[in-house]
Amino acid sequence: MEFIYDYGLFLAKAITLVIALVVVLVAVVGVASRQKPGKGQLEIVSITEQLNEVKHYAHSVLLDKAAQKMLAKEQKKEAKQKKRDIKDHADETKSRLFVVDFVGSMDAHEVDRLREEITAILSIAAPQDEVLVRLESGGGVVHGYGLAASQLQRIKEKGLKLTIAVDKVAASGGYMMACVADHLLSARFAYIGSIGVLAQIPNVHKLLKKHDVDFEQHTAGDYKRTLTVFGENTEEGREKFKQDLQSIHKQFKDWVQSQREKLNIDQVATGEVWLGSEALEKGLVDELMTSDDYIMSHHPAREIYAVKYSTKKNMAEKLGISVSTAVERSVTGLLSKARFWF
Repeated sequence: MEFIYDYGLFLAKAITLVIALVVVLVAVVGVASRQKPGKGQLEIVSITEQLNEVKHYAHSVLLDKAAQKMLAKEQKKEAKQKKRDIKDHADETKSRLFVVDFVGSMDAHEVDRLREEITAILSIAAPQDEVLVRLESGGGVVHGYGLAASQLQRIKEKGLKLTIAVDKVAASGGYMMACVADHLLSARFAYIGSIGVLAQIPNVHKLLKKHDVDFEQHTAGDYKRTLTVFGENTEEGREKFKQDLQSIHKQFKDWVQSQREKLNIDQVATGEVWLGSEALEKGLVDELMTSDDYIMSHHPAREIYAVKYSTKKNMAEKLGISVSTAVERSVTGLLSKARFWF
């Protein structure tokens, strides 16, 4: 009996502790969910300095003491000559290469960061400067990547040269962005292309009917809803859905053609994807080169800077509330309408 009493007392304490922890966690989550989103922060890092540090470190490891002394003397001479050149050409500004990274997801939410980075660059850039975008994306929603392409267009409208480098993949919406470039680079085995549009939506009408579940949907407007998840889809709705799909594909093709006028758009707008070497033959890209090689080709002639805009996460996001919210929005979007994807 004493054992049972001790065990019961221990169990009561354990349950009390768990309940207390749950109450504290709920309180923390409640406070965190009311916090305002973190403010963004712009970071500009000198890639030129990073490359110089790598070079100096390599020399310190690989060269003997005599060679290091000789190198140090040469570097001092170069530094003095650089100062003289700056004085002689005080009115001339050294051109800069601004580097931006864009790794796109299906919903293209990264465009919010991209617009901030481009705005920052345009506010300080001179006509002789250039922007390099290291792009990686397999595509996603039409409206998201359409906006991302328009953001890149701002760089060209400002009169700056826009170079885009694809090291891994720029397909569908990714290529919609990439084709905006004045000069488009691709790694030899990067995936390029897929000028096509995809739309899909599940339908569980037969399953509901089998279990005698009724579903009602009322709309105002003949084509407010063409296809539905729960209701019975009609041939008229399917036909309108396909027409919308073809319309978006045509606009996609027109956009690519406007950016790359020499491209045989009918030959490449089949939804296929090509490796970089094949894409070069078809005119989808201008040169086979990695972003690293391109950056190195401008060093040390230009000052090179990486521009990045990041947002600090609040407590709610750190606790994973943003994940659950994203899932909820995705499910709601799926049930409310079919989406078109590049």
